[in-house]
Amino acid sequence: VPRLPAKKGSLNICTSGSATSCEECLLIHPKCAWCFKEDFGSLRSVTSRCDLKANLVKNGCGDEFESPASSTQVLRSLPLSSKGSSPASSDVIQMTPQKIALNLRPGDKTTFQLQVRQVEDYPVDLYYLMDLSLSMKDDLDSIRNLGTKLAEEMGKLTSNFRLGFGSFVDKNISPFSYTAPRYQTNPCIGYKLFPNCVPSFGFRHLLPLTDRVDSFNEEVRKQRVSRNRDAPEGGFDAVLQAAVCKEKIGWRKDALHLLVFTTDDVPHIALDGKLGGLVQPHDGQCHLNEANEYTVSNQMDYPSLALLGEKLAENNINLIFAVTKSHYMLYKNFTALIPGTTVEILHGDSKNIIQLIINAYNSIRSKVELSVWDQPEDLNLFFTATCQDGVSYPGQRKCEGLKIGDTATFEVAAEARGCPGGPAAAAFTLRPVGFRDSLQVAVAYHCRCGCSAGPEPDSARCGGKGTYVCGLCECQPGHLGSRCECQEGESQSGRQHLCREAEGRPLCSGRGECSCNQCSCFESEFGKIYGPFCQCDNFSCARNRGVLCSGHGECHCGECKCHAGYIGDNCNCSTDISTCLAKDGQVCSDRGRCVCGQCQCTEPGAFGETCEKCPTCPDACSTKRDCVECLLLHSGGPAENQTCHSLCKDEVVTRVDTIVKDDQEAVLCFYKTAKDCVMMFTYTELPSGKSNLTVLKEPECGTAPDATTILLAVVGSILLIGIALLAIWKLLVTIHDRREFAKFQSFQPSVQKAHLHTLRGLHLQQVQQILQWHSGLRAPSPLRPWGGW
Repeated sequence: VPRLPAKKGSLNICTSGSATSCEECLLIHPKCAWCFKEDFGSLRSVTSRCDLKANLVKNGCGDEFESPASSTQVLRSLPLSSKGSSPASSDVIQMTPQKIALNLRPGDKTTFQLQVRQVEDYPVDLYYLMDLSLSMKDDLDSIRNLGTKLAEEMGKLTSNFRLGFGSFVDKNISPFSYTAPRYQTNPCIGYKLFPNCVPSFGFRHLLPLTDRVDSFNEEVRKQRVSRNRDAPEGGFDAVLQAAVCKEKIGWRKDALHLLVFTTDDVPHIALDGKLGGLVQPHDGQCHLNEANEYTVSNQMDYPSLALLGEKLAENNINLIFAVTKSHYMLYKNFTALIPGTTVEILHGDSKNIIQLIINAYNSIRSKVELSVWDQPEDLNLFFTATCQDGVSYPGQRKCEGLKIGDTATFEVAAEARGCPGGPAAAAFTLRPVGFRDSLQVAVAYHCRCGCSAGPEPDSARCGGKGTYVCGLCECQPGHLGSRCECQEGESQSGRQHLCREAEGRPLCSGRGECSCNQCSCFESEFGKIYGPFCQCDNFSCARNRGVLCSGHGECHCGECKCHAGYIGDNCNCSTDISTCLAKDGQVCSDRGRCVCGQCQCTEPGAFGETCEKCPTCPDACSTKRDCVECLLLHSGGPAENQTCHSLCKDEVVTRVDTIVKDDQEAVLCFYKTAKDCVMMFTYTELPSGKSNLTVLKEPECGTAPDATTILLAVVGSILLIGIALLAIWKLLVTIHDRREFAKFQSFQPSVQKAHLHTLRGLHLQQVQQILQWHSGLRAPSPLRPWGGW
């Protein structure tokens, strides 16, 4: 919808639209009105009848104008219920109002409110859909008594609970299952870990929803696992059948529908069936036979995610993915594509299934999300949610973190973009995801004026030669004029001056024909020619890159009327300076000007989108250094010296003895003086545009080093190094001596032992000789006695 002028003197879009009928006027802008007063305005121009309401009244239209406004009418609004399970459960209301009517004028918004409440003790239908492929055998063993335990836990949340059961494996065709003849009755033949199982199947509905939990337990105990060939399962076939076979499953109209999908692997989706030669897309219909088995498993492809989402929402079913941890993220992504779904992590043996279902139930009951059904193409809807915290969230149609009994409020603004090409009425539905309740919205479009309802054929106001409608005459063929007073072909030479904008100008500006003292403008392939003298058009304005008025204005009589925030002959110049702000908040880093939303750098050497780069530009420390040096040179303040006064005119100077270096709000600057001293100062920018300059009274200068101290330090260092080297040498020598002594000690005992053995042999021989000599056997041998003998 075009914008209305924001300031005086700019284009009035109602009059510039050159509407020639009431209906055309209403389409220009929701603030435009049409005056149907007979004697209103100039006889030479019909465009003046379409104007702002205030202008029409000011020009004498009175209250004879058409200016319909959008409106809302509540047709049915039953109060919200507080409890669900009761003898009158069919009257449970979780959403109000239930029916409204909207009357919409194109471009004019109207708003209405609706409230949604998760009532306490609402009936629950839970259908347990289980993967019975071989990998789920331990899970099947774990849920033998699931019905009893689950009913006990759900009994704490609702007094009206029903439970059903179904199972699935996969399509019994190759390559999804084992199809060789030897596997027909037992696909587990040859599988050592589990040699016996039932043939593969698509989906079996085993137990309709019932409050007899013992029947659930009994049916679960009967089940046996099967075996398929590939890793993915055919679970989405089963989900779709459980959703659309409402009568066989037993879904109640007034209950919360939960479909628990348990598996330990990924699912097959649409187009996977082509691997098995299945090219027919799923039709979204129920295909269960009398035995409650899925009959078209081997004829139709797997369903798509879009089809699943549509059927689940259509039947108000909340899907709960109970999957193993390794596949959690895949199914988490599915929840973003299928509204009303949640995902929970299932343990490998399904022992946490009860707590998983309770958690999913609480998650579903803690949020409310609106969905729109059959929204007309030419209708815009804008949502604002007010949740339990009382805060409004524009653009949001979802509330989370609700408790049972909390009420979520949604404000909805509806706006028609234009008039429909077909019927002037439409309808759509607002429904919370997973709820039975809905709001029916009927839409009527204000595209015809009330004054058009009573046309006057052959009206006397039109000289009997035309139909009078909404203050204008629609002349019969062959007649012209505001009151059909002229005939085609009639000589108009005496009144042709009425078709000239000025003396000497061409008739109808050369872009129309003068007929019955009025200009009839030519049609143009470039746009519209209009005006009492055909002097105006909406296409002869300046362009930017081929776009009329740069797309930021309206062309009126050769001049661009710019929208708010743009200027220039072709409206290409934005007045917004936000694109010129540097990181420090300064416009163009204070080195240029913002022209048409772009920085034009004026500082020599500056460049960049915000002139932030400038290698040759002096920084703030450099620019303030002249003031600081002047203060050092002259002992007095700036007021006492004219030179310092001019250099420091934009500074508020404070002289201190020490500088605080860790001040986060101040910039620390320092430089080296001619005497090799360091001068430091800080500055902060003040709102007034001046700087607060904190300067040291005297630069910091270090003392000169003492030569004697340096000499003693060098000599001492040399001595310490020499002593250290001697100590290291002595340590190495000592270690070497100890090692040699240890070797000597280890060698000495072996030498002494050998010597002693030799002596012992020698002594024994000499003793024997002495004994023989004394006995007279023989004389002693001439051996040298020991000890001098």
